Amino acid sequence: MTDSVPADQSVGSELAGPGDPADWLTLPDVAERLDLSISKVHQMIRDRELIAVRRDGVRRIPADLVANKTVLKHLPGVLNLLADAGYDDEAALRWLYQHDDTLSGGNGAVTLGGDHAREVKRRAQALGF
Repeated sequence: MTDSVPADQSVGSELAGPGDPADWLTLPDVAERLDLSISKVHQMIRDRELIAVRRDGVRRIPADLVANKTVLKHLPGVLNLLADAGYDDEAALRWLYQHDDTLSGGNGAVTLGGDHAREVKRRAQALGF
């Protein structure tokens, strides 16, 4: 996880632009939504099952990556592929939310929640070559 954003910056300011996450969750919010302990959420972040970045000095997770009381099915695989390609958490988050008209959801994060999630995974895999 990266701590590169100073605590005095506003939420999401590092990712300012039209493709930002629409909403952020704190780790306790994620634990409640997934009905898990906070320590399990920390473990999921360490295991790259979830991605968290600091905003206003607080670790946050994009809300659309946690849907229907579960983590998006292909998210852990994509996060591992991006890490293998040398992406840190901030860069991975930017990649997931980068606008792309060729994806059905307009960006990788939204597309991961739909029928074309494997396309996002394929594109993440191609980054390693």
